[in-house]
Amino acid sequence: MSLRISRPLAVLIIILTTAIAPSLVAQSAPSFEVASIRPSPDEFPPKAAGVQITPGQFRASYLSLRDYISIAYGIRIHQIVAPDWVASTRFEIVAKSPAGAAPEQFPLMMQTLLRERFQLRTHQESREFPIYALGVAKGGPPLVRVPDETPSGEPFTVASSSNGASIGADLGQGSSLTFANNHFEAKKVTMAALADVLSRFVDRPIVDTTGLEGRYDVVFDVAPEDYYPMLIRSAVNSGIALPPEALRLLDNARIDSVPDALRKIGLSLDARQAPLDVVVVDSAQRAPTEN
Repeated sequence: MSLRISRPLAVLIIILTTAIAPSLVAQSAPSFEVASIRPSPDEFPPKAAGVQITPGQFRASYLSLRDYISIAYGIRIHQIVAPDWVASTRFEIVAKSPAGAAPEQFPLMMQTLLRERFQLRTHQESREFPIYALGVAKGGPPLVRVPDETPSGEPFTVASSSNGASIGADLGQGSSLTFANNHFEAKKVTMAALADVLSRFVDRPIVDTTGLEGRYDVVFDVAPEDYYPMLIRSAVNSGIALPPEALRLLDNARIDSVPDALRKIGLSLDARQAPLDVVVVDSAQRAPTEN
């Protein structure tokens, strides 16, 4: 399996969790043969950022410790309860997998790496959160499912880019995302992936309650006054430090145009309280042990 993410604005780590989480089924606790962990450069945006996974190696650049926890435990970042520095301190990791390691062992190898090198200690529990529930709008136009396609057999690749005023991503296997000029367009996405993507742009997690299977094209426009706050929110949710003048745009920011736009294409977005499983970081070292 080959998985690559380029993230100049560090906003699209979502695909890692979506792609890897279903494989958290192994019983053992395997580990990488060897791993190098170093602090990421202070520069931002970085010249190169992202993740590459091949059968023998894992390489990641400019990811926060929270991102690595998300990958290791197959859980979204908003389901990680941790000190603020966990989301902002970034590391470069290069790790070699043992010969013959199965793809489903990778998250467990990441868990072992974080325990051994960062002394990461966690526990899991359920907590009540304010969320948005993504559902099917009553009386709305039905979404049309995209026909299933036979996998091409080519390596799965993901690439994203941002210029600060827009975001674009090739999510692999014909799936894509663009958010530019007040226009949101997701092609060939599952409802779970759509909920995860949209969560990056709003003030609370979005949970898929549609019950819809398969992939869909989801296209809608947001109000101009919502567009830039949503871009800023995506950076904040990724642990990016922004200047006060940018953060002030989030004061009293609303997303009224998003549920209205979704309703026009047959979806609903309702605010409510709901329990979510979370990974709680009990302790972790800011600096990993020596390579």
